[in-house]
Amino acid sequence: MNPRPWWRRAGHAGLLLVATVYCVFPIYFMFVQSLKTAQEDVFGNPFIVTNPTLENFEELFERKGQPRNFVGRALRRDYPFFVWLENTIVIFGGSVAITLAAGVAAAYALGRLQPPGFRWWRRAIFATYVVPHTILFVPLYQVIIRLGLDDNPVVLLLVYPTMALPFCVWILSAYFQNLPREIEESALVEGASRAAAFYRIVLPMSRPVLIAAGIFALGTIASDFMIASVFLLSEHNQTIPAGLATMEVALDELLAVAGINLMAIPVVLLCAVFARGYVRGLTAAMIEGA
Repeated sequence: MNPRPWWRRAGHAGLLLVATVYCVFPIYFMFVQSLKTAQEDVFGNPFIVTNPTLENFEELFERKGQPRNFVGRALRRDYPFFVWLENTIVIFGGSVAITLAAGVAAAYALGRLQPPGFRWWRRAIFATYVVPHTILFVPLYQVIIRLGLDDNPVVLLLVYPTMALPFCVWILSAYFQNLPREIEESALVEGASRAAAFYRIVLPMSRPVLIAAGIFALGTIASDFMIASVFLLSEHNQTIPAGLATMEVALDELLAVAGINLMAIPVVLLCAVFARGYVRGLTAAMIEGA
């Protein structure tokens, strides 16, 4: 087999470099901006930081009522970023856990037990994923008001899983359907219950696709700020995306960028660490298709 011409290899390398720069540059730019002082932000190079400082990150966690530089002394603006961070960790972690628990249960029932019409049930569940969530604000808000959960962080634990659950059920059920049954049946023959076979055999074998579903759910939830902004009005009940939207960006631009980095960079690193498992999970789940 003849090797590819050098110009074709160079073209592929060039396209890969362009795609990498296109994806990484926004993260780099935000990170550089968060390390600048106000003076360097105005008079310095927009793409390079010469005197990096962590002052912007430190100011996010200052106590309420403590002034921040000139802007803080003049306007006494305070942001409960630490509260936002606590709410974000609890809500995001709880939402991903609820999504995976409900998704695994539904997907196992559809893909493994295969009730009558399971293919159509799976397609119907996946079809709900394409419905824009913005058109559901009014009915959702009416339900929330009737439940007495308005301006309560618990409401996001009920709404967020519905955003990622259809896709998670779809890929998990496709994976469970094609997972070899012989090993699980061997455990049943040896006297294990179906629940024991599920927890000890099926779940460990499903680790890649569970990672894929978890990363997808986290990305879907972390990218939202509209639902949190609409349903959580009190400043101390909001998550980081909704809280940053209430900041005086014209006056605290660097502070807002630092807050974005504190949320975005951990999510990016988490996805990078589990990138191989994410690809393996999606590949394993897409063998069967829709």
